[in-house]
Amino acid sequence: MPKITFLGAAGTVTGSKYLIEAGGKRLLVDCGLFQGPKELQQRNWNNLPIDPASIDWVLLTHAHIDHTGYIPRLVQNGFRGPIYSNAATRELCELLLLDSAHLQEEDAQYAAKKNYSSHHPPLPLYTVAQAQTSLAQFREIPRADVFSISPEFSVRPHDAGHILGSSWLELTITENGKQTLVVFSGDVGRYDQPILKDPESPTHADFLLCESTYGDRDHPTGSVPDELADVINRVAKRGGAVVAPAFAVGRTQTLMYYLRELEEKQRIPHLPVYVDSPMAINVTDIYVRHKEDHDADFVQQENQGNLDPLNMKEVHMTRSVEDSKSINEVVAPCIIISASGMANGGRILHHLARRLPDSRSAVLLVGYEAEGTGGRALEDGAQYLRIHGEEVPVKAEIVKIDQLSAHAGRSELLRWLSGITAPPRQTFLVHGEPNALESFHGAVTGRFHWPVTVPEYLQSIDLGTQ
Repeated sequence: MPKITFLGAAGTVTGSKYLIEAGGKRLLVDCGLFQGPKELQQRNWNNLPIDPASIDWVLLTHAHIDHTGYIPRLVQNGFRGPIYSNAATRELCELLLLDSAHLQEEDAQYAAKKNYSSHHPPLPLYTVAQAQTSLAQFREIPRADVFSISPEFSVRPHDAGHILGSSWLELTITENGKQTLVVFSGDVGRYDQPILKDPESPTHADFLLCESTYGDRDHPTGSVPDELADVINRVAKRGGAVVAPAFAVGRTQTLMYYLRELEEKQRIPHLPVYVDSPMAINVTDIYVRHKEDHDADFVQQENQGNLDPLNMKEVHMTRSVEDSKSINEVVAPCIIISASGMANGGRILHHLARRLPDSRSAVLLVGYEAEGTGGRALEDGAQYLRIHGEEVPVKAEIVKIDQLSAHAGRSELLRWLSGITAPPRQTFLVHGEPNALESFHGAVTGRFHWPVTVPEYLQSIDLGTQ
């Protein structure tokens, strides 16, 4: 009988890994890093409960690190099979995995210099060379057509609307002549957002895994351009900087889209904008190139020949470390967009260390901030933020704009589920923190009257007995 084991994203929003076993074969759907508190990050260092060499294939929903960032470690520990994804996801992973490895190497070096790591000597989870090696195992599959992985497994991807290339997956499992359809939501995106198409909805499933990141709440309905304009104008008037921790994939492009629009309409002053993320700059090229994901409005602007998400009056693309450091010397009003989006690593930490003590400045939180991250601490009103072993006072204004999240809110998740015409045999709620999972469990059972389970970390379930 087919079996699923929840190797991640069970009771937490990171580390997505789902092991499917059928006919003596093993397929891993997503292969993400755990992020957040130390106890979660420690799972990245622990051995998996199964030998990576025994896994036959990896199948990806999208490129975000919490769904792909464990791949180099998996390969390092013995996995030798193909890694299946669509073309956009593969191209994004080439950037994300190398960047993840680079950041880990940098953080390990910095920890050694400052002597604040619990590891002696501090080591990266994997190196750039190991990430590069893992990329050789990627294999491209169609964006929307059925793809046969093996006699046991075939998959059909659908638009998820989360980031470029993001998919939810219909996985058909064949064993002993019997077929079982398992739907993996991946991360479900928003409706009526710039650049990307809306999420498609599933129509049927024997078993359904549904993400629950925002299962306990909806996003505010206020105008993103209005809120951005308000923040930028008041910070500029008092002579400060707007610092936005933003994921290089998706969030940076959406943010720049709105900033360009505001500037063209003369709703904000022409401030210098620093995109301090080499990866975000490269990602934007990929976003423009993969037209298969673009929504109708984006296509219309492309056809008019006037769309460039980074086409503002004064944009500085800071690829080098030297250019990044020079932003610290800027004293005039400006906008700084840098990674990571949860302020738990990368160049953004240096900008926060410089700008958080300045009451004229503002930190703009434009997405989900997981428990245990610097972004969550700022969102929760921390008076100090520990950065590189030092306590940095938080004097800057902290502004949260939830509308920019790339994750579906509670009502949008229910809308996505509403396309299913017959109750699944079991619905598994994953990729959520405990409160969100509990709340969304009640919402799904209350509206659809389906059997719903919240699986535990490392729990295995025989799909033949459900």
